[in-house]
Amino acid sequence: MSDGSIDLNSDVRAKVYATPLELLDPAQPELFRQDAHWAIFERLRKEDPVHYTAEHEFGPYWSITKYNDIMTVDTNHEAFSSEGGITIANQTAGEGPLPMFIAMDPPKHDVQRKTVSPAVSPMNLAILEPLIRERASKILDSLPIGEEFDWVDKVSMELTAMTLATLFDMPQEDRRKLTYWSDVVTAAPGQGLIDTIEQKMEIFVEYHAYFTKLWNERVNAPPAGDLISMLAHGEATRNMEPREYFGNVVLLTVGGNDTTRNTITGSVLALNQNPDQYRKLRENPGLIPSMVSETIRWQTPLAHMRRIATRDFDIGGKTIKKGDKVVMWYVSGNRDDEVIENPNAYIIDRERPRQHISFGFGIHRCVGNRLAELQLKIIWEEILARFPDIQVVAEPKRVYSSFVKGYESMKVIIPTRY
Repeated sequence: MSDGSIDLNSDVRAKVYATPLELLDPAQPELFRQDAHWAIFERLRKEDPVHYTAEHEFGPYWSITKYNDIMTVDTNHEAFSSEGGITIANQTAGEGPLPMFIAMDPPKHDVQRKTVSPAVSPMNLAILEPLIRERASKILDSLPIGEEFDWVDKVSMELTAMTLATLFDMPQEDRRKLTYWSDVVTAAPGQGLIDTIEQKMEIFVEYHAYFTKLWNERVNAPPAGDLISMLAHGEATRNMEPREYFGNVVLLTVGGNDTTRNTITGSVLALNQNPDQYRKLRENPGLIPSMVSETIRWQTPLAHMRRIATRDFDIGGKTIKKGDKVVMWYVSGNRDDEVIENPNAYIIDRERPRQHISFGFGIHRCVGNRLAELQLKIIWEEILARFPDIQVVAEPKRVYSSFVKGYESMKVIIPTRY
């Protein structure tokens, strides 16, 4: 299996370095599916860290590939706007990009974010923690011993869907709808989940209807602590248009699903590829919080975020013009050796494990980052209490996407339990 520091084969690397620099296009979903994107970013960081791709199916765009340059863009929302979408491909639902607070600028962004942030406040996380632990325990206790199974399906999807259903206060029996809808949002037609954009829109209608029903229930009930009630009763959000409400539901679904579930899977994979680190963790479970942060860096569950330049801006010796599309490659910034020592290595006791860019920075820093870390911490505390080892038995099947850096499936065996 590849370890994230080399490409699956040297042919990919040779091809990347033989390609004229101006023709390099990192936004290729197939490269990410093959875990073969590393060489492009390595070359761009070295030779052209602010890189212009003139031709792409979603139009020309700039790639920002170094950690400090990404920070410059991410923390300057006046020069780099989020309006209109956060991915290189516009997320549409029939009539242009869906409005959502991550794809808004202040002041509207700030008041909408503030409305839902109490759901993931330290106080609320303290209330959620025993529930997450109880569910993690049940999930792990139900796993087969000595038999091959899909870790993504049985563990990663299951725990994150349970938590997200709780945040929405929707029935647990509907939790896998959240998993499915989240996957549909970021799926490309013809890659297994959906065949056409029309089919995607039909699924969106069903998705929208489900959450419209939840809104109607909550708006006619006293205010409560779930995300839908917060939106329905929030001063800044209770009169939002239906598409804007749906856009925020989409954001909370994808944000609540993808980051955590792909890092849960990534943690098992990383520890398998680095048995010395796995041994270190087993010998010292106190390293779990540090391991969680290192995995979030190593995995980088969302590979990029997009902005639009609001004015001409000089960076890295280049001038980005007003109106240009700018893609911050978090997946590349997290491997920048000028900022992170030995960045391709997976080291669970790094001196500064939280020095990563996976959650973004500035006003759009991931609102649920502490919840993601909490779920990862709990699942690993419970894993180490039960299983001496989890063995990955085949190369995982990765997602076809240059946005979500994740896993469709990963076969594992748990040989024995304590």
